[in-house]
Amino acid sequence: MSETTSPGGPAGIAAPDPGSAPAARPRPGGLPDLRRVGAHPDHWYPVALSSQVRRKPVAAVFGGERMALYRGASGAVHALEDRCAHRQVPLSMGVVEGDALRCCYHAWAYRGDGRISQIPYLPKGVGRPPRGVRAFPVREAYGLVFVFPGDPAKAEATALPVLPEYGSARHRTMTYSRTVRCHYSFMHENLLDMNHQFLHRGVVGRLQPKLLGYEADARSVEARYLFTHGGGRRNRGAGLLAAEGIGGSDSADVMTIRTEYPYQTLTLVPEKSDHPVFSLWVAYVPEDAEQRTCHVYGLLMIEKPRVPGAVHLAWPLIRRFTERVFAEDRMAVEAEQRAWDEQGEDRNHEVFPLILDVREVLRSNGVPLAPCARPCG
Repeated sequence: MSETTSPGGPAGIAAPDPGSAPAARPRPGGLPDLRRVGAHPDHWYPVALSSQVRRKPVAAVFGGERMALYRGASGAVHALEDRCAHRQVPLSMGVVEGDALRCCYHAWAYRGDGRISQIPYLPKGVGRPPRGVRAFPVREAYGLVFVFPGDPAKAEATALPVLPEYGSARHRTMTYSRTVRCHYSFMHENLLDMNHQFLHRGVVGRLQPKLLGYEADARSVEARYLFTHGGGRRNRGAGLLAAEGIGGSDSADVMTIRTEYPYQTLTLVPEKSDHPVFSLWVAYVPEDAEQRTCHVYGLLMIEKPRVPGAVHLAWPLIRRFTERVFAEDRMAVEAEQRAWDEQGEDRNHEVFPLILDVREVLRSNGVPLAPCARPCG
């Protein structure tokens, strides 16, 4: 890979059409503030773990749009707008009957497509309201429930992420589901910019990243780092995760991180190996209308060691290590969000061309957030 050094964004990225949507508030340099750009809804986003959606409705959300998820008698998961068309009471408070969802208040029942199937007390000869509630396209994959919050006509042609390691006999997957109080863009920047390893010095010691190169286009940025260990205390879980690479020995590892809108991936290949010892796939799903809070869904797919059963013994240590690293990252990105809230704008002085490029990818592929006409969050 050749290193891209363009300060204003990757070549070939077109500026957003100013006539397509209300522009986000511009920064002094002329670019819209990325923290006022929303995640584009025309993609598949995980909003729940499959194991959470049973016969009882579950409340979910994307960018302030509330949804009621439920699994019908057929086993299929449905996602409806989380309000009854009658009195606006949340349908997530309702009851599942067969493949329908019944409101807890006046017992109006809805099919999986959002149409009203029954109003128990409706007088004879009186027609039902012509419309029910919005239904969202739903798919289940990788132990997650994905919804398509955008234009439903585009859902069929939009592919889910492809994760060949998930469910393979050679890998075991660790699933993460956490809420982080920050704009999703801070999460993309945090994972892609590996120069923040000082933050994790108590877990991985003196870890030294070197950017080998990166590539960027209109929808993606991919970076490769060489990691070497410079001493200091090293967490045992790090070595087990990386097959005695990071934190386990003095060997070097190559880490590849990719933002391909709207998802992010990370792979680690130890020295003298030709394949990753683990792969991470992650999605950041905005929760509130102003998108200052996001829910992180991550799938960490770890290659099983040759020793039978060793992965089960190592699992608690790996989990503890990854949870600690995530907690430190969350502390940092939530502090970034608090600074943005206090200042009312993005005052970052970014010097790393890689991050300038990923910001442009997120900015040009997202949608401007509309000003709130009512209290947000």
